[in-house]
Amino acid sequence: MRLIFRRRGARVVDVAGNPRQEPELVGPARPTPRETKRLSDIDDQQGLRLHVPLVLFYRRRVAGGHGDDPAAVVRRALGEALVPYHPLAGRLREVEGRKLVVDCTGEGVLFVEADADVRLADLEAAGLRPPFPYMDQLLSDVEGSGGSDAYMQVTRLLCGGFVVALRLNHTMCDGVGIVQFLSAVGELARGLPAPTVSPPWSRELLDARSPPEPTFPHPEYDPVPPPPPPSGDMTTRTFTFTPTDVVALKKRRLPPHLRDTATTFDVLVASLWIARTAALDIPHDEETRLAFPADVRGVRELGLPVGYYGNALVLPAAVAAAGALRGGGGGALGDAVELVREAKKAATASGEYARSTADLLALRGRPLPAMRNMFGVSDNRRVGFDRVDFGWGKPVYAGSVAPILGMTFLVAVRNDDGEDAIAVPIMLPPPAMDRFASELKILLGVDPYV
Repeated sequence: MRLIFRRRGARVVDVAGNPRQEPELVGPARPTPRETKRLSDIDDQQGLRLHVPLVLFYRRRVAGGHGDDPAAVVRRALGEALVPYHPLAGRLREVEGRKLVVDCTGEGVLFVEADADVRLADLEAAGLRPPFPYMDQLLSDVEGSGGSDAYMQVTRLLCGGFVVALRLNHTMCDGVGIVQFLSAVGELARGLPAPTVSPPWSRELLDARSPPEPTFPHPEYDPVPPPPPPSGDMTTRTFTFTPTDVVALKKRRLPPHLRDTATTFDVLVASLWIARTAALDIPHDEETRLAFPADVRGVRELGLPVGYYGNALVLPAAVAAAGALRGGGGGALGDAVELVREAKKAATASGEYARSTADLLALRGRPLPAMRNMFGVSDNRRVGFDRVDFGWGKPVYAGSVAPILGMTFLVAVRNDDGEDAIAVPIMLPPPAMDRFASELKILLGVDPYV
């Protein structure tokens, strides 16, 4: 699906030739400190040195509000929010030892506004599920976007609805931190005098100890050979699971002692891990890893203050031989669920796992995760993207844009019947995708909603 953009006093500035307003840098609305801040040893690991795209779709406002033009409202509120969040208006750079710091220069966030000749209903009819085939237009590569650590585009729709798309360097914030920042923009857009949550920096709380002494094995960062490059084209499909599907999985595949204690996350990610391992035909004697970000804000002994918006996450991994996952029978899912539960418990039972992670990252030069035979799943259902309100109410869809090879996310949606559900976009080679769908059907006993 291609969107048709129209001119509103703009010249063509994006690489696809679509008309947009001139990109501008929106800086803090008032003077902010000029300083250099160090990121934590959790923040600046290699696996987070990338830009995360997000998108939020909004309906036309029925009545009231603080302005009719969403682009103008969001632009003004963005400048106000960048006063307390002034590091996001700065620029990242490396210092000795590949350590990342942010120079708080006040340069600002690159901002673009656009108009598209399409209605939200048209986008909904095409399916508001990742991946979005028109995402390159809602978050296009305008001049200067490559050198900016944060970039936002607001696209007005014919119906009065609009789309906010954001790209932010992951080293600055995790999902909770991004939601906190966007919520601050939303509160200011709705007329509040200040954000309700103050954003402390406090990144030193997740630095490595001196000297660093890892106390956990951390298979998520094992020095394994990199995975082979993908061969041929990839395809992406989104699978949607209802509460009924999860209940069916528990009844059909879990032993009695797990049916009441295993969470939806436990059961679903373990099932996806099994299906993906079989779909890719990973040799039985090779290790596979299921890794998932775990938020440690609630771990008291770390002392993270309320409003911490850095990366307060670790990446515990469940490890199993492919043959154990592909062994068939009713025990495979139960065993995989147990491994997921053990990994979660180790990561969040105390602050030691987070400290050990920071120590290992510092000792090993901030390595990438062990991506060979790794499947990463991020649970975005309760992060709060769906509560970000710029004055037009809650978004119709809000969150991640598309999976990448080897990683995906869970997002809360509603299915065609209006029932709460979980959407999971998966990227695989086409033959493997067919096998993946077949494996899920075997696990569920029915076809998953696609």
